[in-house]
Amino acid sequence: MKIERFEDSLVWKKSRDLTLEIYKNLKDCRDYSFRDQICRAAVSIMNNIAEGFEKGTDKDLAKFLFIAKGSSGETRSMLYLARDLGYIKDDEFGRLYESSIEISKMLWGFIKSLKLKETSL
Repeated sequence: MKIERFEDSLVWKKSRDLTLEIYKNLKDCRDYSFRDQICRAAVSIMNNIAEGFEKGTDKDLAKFLFIAKGSSGETRSMLYLARDLGYIKDDEFGRLYESSIEISKMLWGFIKSLKLKETSL
């Protein structure tokens, strides 16, 4: 099945859910620069997926998926810090961490499928 809109992409939907969960979990955090950074990293995942889709070529999509994957790593790194600083509890960290890992794996699979498609042309 060909995904024609980014809104139909499961990885975009999961990254949107992760972003919303991060916003909800840190809404009362008074470390505004920290909160801003982790929220920006999470938003970057979903927005780069969307931007890549809208570019219209597999090459551009792959480029933006790589950026989204990097933002997933940044989000995960910030989650460690959020837990270490006591901004989120261990169980919440685990849930958000696993979600970010799943997104990262999905992005990598998507990138690989685009690269395979590119080499078979």
